[in-house]
Amino acid sequence: MPSIMVGGTTSSAGKSVIVAALCRILSKMGYEVAPFKAQNMSLNSYITKEGHEIAYAQAFQAFACGKEPDVRMNPVLLKPKGNLKSQLIVMGKARKDVSALKYYREIPELMKTVERAYRELESENDFVIIEGAGGMAEINLYDRDMANIGIARIARPDVYIVSDIDRGGTFASLYGTYSLLPDDVRALVRGFIINKFRGYENLLYSGIDELEKLTGVRVVGIVPYFDGNLPSEDSLSIDEWQDGGEIGIIRLPRVSNFTDFEPVRDIVSFVSPKDEIDDYSAIVIPGTKETLHDLKELKRWGMDRKIVKFSRDRPVIGICGGFQILGREIIDRLENIRARGLGLIDSVTEFVAYDKITRQVEKRITERVAIIDGIVGETVRGYEIHMGRTISDRPVFEDDGGMNESGLVWGTYLHGLFFNENVRKEFYRYLNRKYVPYEDPIDKFVEMIHKKIDLDLILSGAMR
Repeated sequence: MPSIMVGGTTSSAGKSVIVAALCRILSKMGYEVAPFKAQNMSLNSYITKEGHEIAYAQAFQAFACGKEPDVRMNPVLLKPKGNLKSQLIVMGKARKDVSALKYYREIPELMKTVERAYRELESENDFVIIEGAGGMAEINLYDRDMANIGIARIARPDVYIVSDIDRGGTFASLYGTYSLLPDDVRALVRGFIINKFRGYENLLYSGIDELEKLTGVRVVGIVPYFDGNLPSEDSLSIDEWQDGGEIGIIRLPRVSNFTDFEPVRDIVSFVSPKDEIDDYSAIVIPGTKETLHDLKELKRWGMDRKIVKFSRDRPVIGICGGFQILGREIIDRLENIRARGLGLIDSVTEFVAYDKITRQVEKRITERVAIIDGIVGETVRGYEIHMGRTISDRPVFEDDGGMNESGLVWGTYLHGLFFNENVRKEFYRYLNRKYVPYEDPIDKFVEMIHKKIDLDLILSGAMR
């Protein structure tokens, strides 16, 4: 069977969640299904059981199929670091930092890795659901576009192009994308999907008729705007999170893995380093791709002083890079840089090698610290993704983390803490709020997709 590919007219058109929904639907029909994205660029990542790092979106899609995330589902991952550089991760392992020009020179070799990963998944599954990247019609990148043109030519999938009508100009973007595709890839396009629609569908029908006449391609679905907390892929999605939560998450310039907070969206708010924090009940410094850079930014805007003052009577928590920032000192021996941290935890972090720690972990809570003091001795699961080693005399989770004398300030390297129900319950208890169990948002989205997309047409095409 040919694969199914979901491409887009732009970034954030809805490709990731539509792929996840198709994965869920087909797997429930009894098919073996796997998601695939040749190359992702994201600071939200996940660690597989084997210790491989992939984009969080592909892990989410794997879970939607009822499968363990597999490094072959995202063979190439770029993690932006600023200054036009990104960390290049190939088959789950950090290889080096690259500029755009250096990366482009590596694409011919990387395409071999991409094809090998795809072919293996193809041989093991009934369907591979491919997600494109950004907009499909980046005509200046066709010779190096692995995630769209490159994989389309390898897989020869049925292609469906998604447009976010909420941004406006959806007919122009669908027609323009289709028209600008290379002839061989354009011939693979089987349908268009209009996503995030608000209003009366019949207002679209005349435009749809004209689009279908111009292209000879059907609109196979009009998907309403989904008012649910679907996982975010990159930091641009933070703007879609609603404010009003009582726990402030510092929005670091290089924030990473903010998907940690997906299960508690209703009780958190993102806070700019320029903002005041007095009205929050607790503050969290999240992960960051560039600890020293973001520490400097906190100091630039005076947020370091605000956090120190806040910590005198309310909890401050650091996760991964945020944990490093809370310490006394950060020493980068690779770049020969030393910086004073916030000094709220008696710990020192050193960067002595380029390699990362990437692993899933299960730890016991061994110290009484703010908010989670009621579950000391209980177990939590998570995963670590970090460069650097931190030495602390008072770990919180067996050999991980650190704390101050009062326990009001603590940090950990564990991502995914809020996916543990015992941890979530403690945070609701601390805020004196009724506990709201976390529900996988993909289920409600799938119900809507069933009603609004012509799945019979998609499947009949894939099975022809």
